[in-house]
Amino acid sequence: MLKTFQGRVIAPGKVTAEAVVTKNGFNTLASMQMMFIQPKTRCVDQSNPDLYNKILGGKALCLPQTIGSTTGGMFLFSAVESGKAPACLLFSKDIDSLAAAGAILSDVWSKNSMPVVDRLGDEFLDFVQDGDRISVKEDGTVMVLR
Repeated sequence: MLKTFQGRVIAPGKVTAEAVVTKNGFNTLASMQMMFIQPKTRCVDQSNPDLYNKILGGKALCLPQTIGSTTGGMFLFSAVESGKAPACLLFSKDIDSLAAAGAILSDVWSKNSMPVVDRLGDEFLDFVQDGDRISVKEDGTVMVLR
């Protein structure tokens, strides 16, 4: 089954990756604080049971929004720059300014890429499941293949 969603592009790019889904807010610092120590980036935020102990690097991270500290944008940039970031961030709601700053700085300053799309809608987050194949296009089209 293939379903297509259209969102707003925050950081452009094309990617295909496996979905990892949370219905909870994503705390960037709490989730990714061990990324420079672990060989694979696993979520260490125990307050997010949807993601806890799952590998995030190279995955299509599907989420409603980010939450947490003001370091979130810098952590996203650092994850992208180090090559340990999710393959893309796909928000059902509007992205917050700190996550947007990290995504935009990554797009401008990093040699690596992490497409970011927001405003995909609640239907997107209700539909997508862990393990689905996600394809993101430059124009913010997100295709979910199950």
